[in-house]
Amino acid sequence: MTAADRNTDLAIRPPRQERTRQAWARVLDAGVALLEEGGYEAFTIAAVCERAQVAPRALYDRTTSKDALFLAVYEHGYAQLLADETVFEHPERWAGLDARALVVEAVTELAGIVERHTAFLKPVVLLSGAHPEVYRRGKANTARTADRFTAVVLTAAREITHPDPEAAVRLCFGTLFGALMLRVGYGADFASPAVDEDTYVRHLAQTAVRYLLARD
Repeated sequence: MTAADRNTDLAIRPPRQERTRQAWARVLDAGVALLEEGGYEAFTIAAVCERAQVAPRALYDRTTSKDALFLAVYEHGYAQLLADETVFEHPERWAGLDARALVVEAVTELAGIVERHTAFLKPVVLLSGAHPEVYRRGKANTARTADRFTAVVLTAAREITHPDPEAAVRLCFGTLFGALMLRVGYGADFASPAVDEDTYVRHLAQTAVRYLLARD
C-alpha cells in the first residue's frame, strides 16, 4: 500500500448536517472516554457506538475502519492537550520572571499539562511503539510542544550558561518529556522510587535549573 493509499484509507468523511455533526461529536467524545477508562483494548466500534448512542452506520458513513476511527479520536483528544499548551504562547504568563523562575514555571506548566491528560496519554504512549501512524503523529505533536517550551525558556537565553542555548534547552526538553512520558506510560515507580506529583515536578524543575543555569 502506498502512502497515498494509506492516507485515503484513514481519511474521515466530515459530516455536513447539524444532526450528523452532533452525532459525530458524541462518537469522538465517546472514543476519548473509552481510551481514558480502559485503554486501547476497550476501544471497539461496538463500544464506541454504545457509548455514543449511535448506530454502527453512523461510523461507517464517516470512515472505513477501526484504525481510521481511532486516529480521528486521537486527534480529537490531542486537540484538548494542544489547547492547554497555548499557555506557552501567552507573553503575560512569563513577563517579569527571572531566569530561574522562568525555567521552573515552564517545567511546571509542561508537567501540569501532561498530568491533566495522563488518562488519554497513557494508551497513546503504550500504543505508539507498535503503531507507525500514532508514532508519526506523536512525534510531530512533540516537536510542536518542544518548540513552544523552547521559545519561552529562550527568553532567558543570556542567563543560560551553555555555548548553544537553544540546543541546551531542546536537550533539556527531551530529557523532561521523556521522563514524563515514562511516568505516564508505566507508572510513578517504574524507573525510580515513587513520589507524589508535586515532589516529582520539583525534582524535574531543579534538574532543568541546574543544567541550564549552572555556574562553574
